[in-house]
Amino acid sequence: MNSKLCYSLILGSALLLTGCGKKMNQFKADYFSVNPNPLEVVGDKVPGTVTGNIPAKFFQKNAEVTVTPYLEFDGMEVASAPYTFQGEKVRGNNPVINYENGGTVTIPVQYVYNPEMRNSQLLLSFTVRQGNKQYVLPRVKVADGVVATAALADAGSVSPAIAPDKFQRIINEKFDADIKFLINQANIRDGELRTRQMQDLHEELAQANDDGRREIKEINVTSYASPDGGVELNTKLAENREKNTLGYVEKKLKKDHITDFGELTADFTPQDWEGFKTLVAASNIQDKELILSVLSMYKDPEQREREIRNLSSVFDQLAEEILPQLRYSRITASIDVIGKSDEEIMNIYLMNPKALSVDEILYAGTLTDDNDKRLQIYDTAISLYPKDYRAYNNLGMCQFIDKDYEAAAACFEQAAKIDPNSGEAQMNLGLVSLLNNNYKDATAKFGNASGVPELADALGTYYLKQGDYNSAIRAFGDSKSNNAALAQILNKDYSKAKTTLGGIRNPDATTFYLTAILGARTNNENMVMNNLRTAIKLDSKMKDKAKSDLEFSKFDLGIF
Repeated sequence: MNSKLCYSLILGSALLLTGCGKKMNQFKADYFSVNPNPLEVVGDKVPGTVTGNIPAKFFQKNAEVTVTPYLEFDGMEVASAPYTFQGEKVRGNNPVINYENGGTVTIPVQYVYNPEMRNSQLLLSFTVRQGNKQYVLPRVKVADGVVATAALADAGSVSPAIAPDKFQRIINEKFDADIKFLINQANIRDGELRTRQMQDLHEELAQANDDGRREIKEINVTSYASPDGGVELNTKLAENREKNTLGYVEKKLKKDHITDFGELTADFTPQDWEGFKTLVAASNIQDKELILSVLSMYKDPEQREREIRNLSSVFDQLAEEILPQLRYSRITASIDVIGKSDEEIMNIYLMNPKALSVDEILYAGTLTDDNDKRLQIYDTAISLYPKDYRAYNNLGMCQFIDKDYEAAAACFEQAAKIDPNSGEAQMNLGLVSLLNNNYKDATAKFGNASGVPELADALGTYYLKQGDYNSAIRAFGDSKSNNAALAQILNKDYSKAKTTLGGIRNPDATTFYLTAILGARTNNENMVMNNLRTAIKLDSKMKDKAKSDLEFSKFDLGIF
């Protein structure tokens, strides 16, 4: 063989081995950093970012490396999306790592959260391709464990919406009658006292006086004069009409032996321009727009009267149709109707629920905190009033609280079928969807529940499970709940979270567990230990949860 050719082949082989043909060395763990480390649950996902700082003269020019991040736990592993980068001699569209200078790569990772991931390892696997050759390099561990605090978000702890009853213990009713007067007169004509309206008023007062469930709260006399005739004359007329009407009422009450009537008040209006305006606007008078225009142009009562009298074409019609209606006194009685007491309602429910209205039965359901009793009450409401959506909705609410979610969903569906516009049923159906991680359906249902008071907590929990903590906090507002406190902890507003946890009306094991996490994050060991002790006492499962929870990795939980 020609010596020059032989030398060229040897030199070429050497160049191939040193520049392009040499296999990749193993990647080292210290080439990589992870953010966050350990990984954290966000919503129902475990996201993160792996950053690789590849040193100079490490990455072969003809190499193409595919990195697959694996999360290994409990004998299983799940892969995040693979990420490929290449040397400068490779034809392709992947990020390039320079052989001489090295480079930086960013590898996003994301996993669907599984509770077993709390004890896990994040490892990177490497598949290398160089020309026609492909080989695998050893995996590298880059992080340990997952902080799963966000997974404490619980749609099952959200209070479903109750469809409110319309029961009112006290219902105020008003009854009135008018006494009409002739022009420029204040005497009460006998015929005005025998009208059907006046007789009905006195009958209501007499019945209320004799009925233990009705109470006369107030009787008011208001007297008026029509705008024509001048302010001085009309003031005297209205005042005398008030005086005469008040005197008549006092004599009538005494005659009917009505002594308990609250307060008897009286007042008068010298010129009833507002009443005049209302009657003209509702009339068929041809030039009423002109009259209304005059009223708006002039505020002085005497000038108004002059200008209207100048409308000679319509004043006669006003004098005949409108003005006589403004010469009157109105007697108004305010009477409270007092409904059944709480004790009466519960006794009737136990003895004969058919004697109660649907609103009284629904109200009975609010008189107990015993969920079993409420289930019975709403079940009774359904049997007696099967067409009322509220009975189904509220029974579903109690079933949801009992964690009988399938039965609750069926009741909510029936409530929505009876009344598709029921915001309470729509919100509760959205809550069931949220519980099943059906976020699209949950948002649609919540969108149909505007104005429902309980919607704030449901929306806050939805945003919390989406990992949108700022929106969750805005939705929760001043709510005092575990989910609201969790959103504040995840948003690192520890002071607000402490206030929220302290304000929870009925704290449970999760409340104390969250308070322990708050103690861990603020380096308060007593707060950690005391609250974990209470949480475990309320729910023994909290012990194993705490021992594997990275929130408490700096604390010795051996005493538990």
